[in-house]
Amino acid sequence: MDQERYDNLPELNLAKSDNNHKQGTLRWLWITVFVVIADLYTKSLATQLLEFAQPVKIFPFFNFTLLHNTGAAFSFLSDAGGWQRWFFTAIASVTVIILLVWMWRIPKTDRWVAISLALIMGGAIGNVYDRITLGYVVDFLHFHWKDAYFPAFNIADSAITVGAIMMGIDVLFFEDSSDLDDENENENINENINGKA
Repeated sequence: MDQERYDNLPELNLAKSDNNHKQGTLRWLWITVFVVIADLYTKSLATQLLEFAQPVKIFPFFNFTLLHNTGAAFSFLSDAGGWQRWFFTAIASVTVIILLVWMWRIPKTDRWVAISLALIMGGAIGNVYDRITLGYVVDFLHFHWKDAYFPAFNIADSAITVGAIMMGIDVLFFEDSSDLDDENENENINENINGKA
C-alpha cells in the first residue's frame, strides 16, 4: 500500500507539468498578428502617400522617407547582388519556425520571454512577406542627427529590436522561472514522500 501511494505522486506532478506546457504561451501570438498587421498597413500607407527617397520632415531629427531595402534589418547587405533576397527569406522562415516551437515548449508563466518571441516573430513575418512579394523590404522611418543619418527601418524592424532587447534583459537579469518551478515541484514531492514515510 505504501508503494502505491509513492508511485502516484510523480504521476500527479507530471500531469500538472504537461498541462502547464500544453497551455503554453501560444496565447501571446496575438502580439505577432498585431505586429504583422501594423507593419504591413503602415508600409502600404507609406508606399501610397510618400514619394520614393523624398524625405518628409516630421521633427528636426525624424523624417518619413520611403526606401526599398534589399538587405537585412537596417539595410544590412543592401548593396549585395540579389542573392540576399532568398538568403534572408530562408533564414527568417527557419527562425519563425524555431521561435514558434520554442514558444510552444516554454511554460505559460514565462510571459516576458513569450512576448519577446512574439515580437520577433511578427517582425520576421512582416519583412519576409515583403521579400517574397516585392523582392525588397519597405522602410520609411528615418532618424538623423544633423547630417548623420541612421538606416531607415519599419515597424517590423522595431518589433525585432524590442524583442531582442527583451531577450537580452531576460538572460542578464531574470531568473529562469521554469527552473524555479521545477525545483519547487521536486521539493514538494520530497516533502510529501518524507512526510508519509
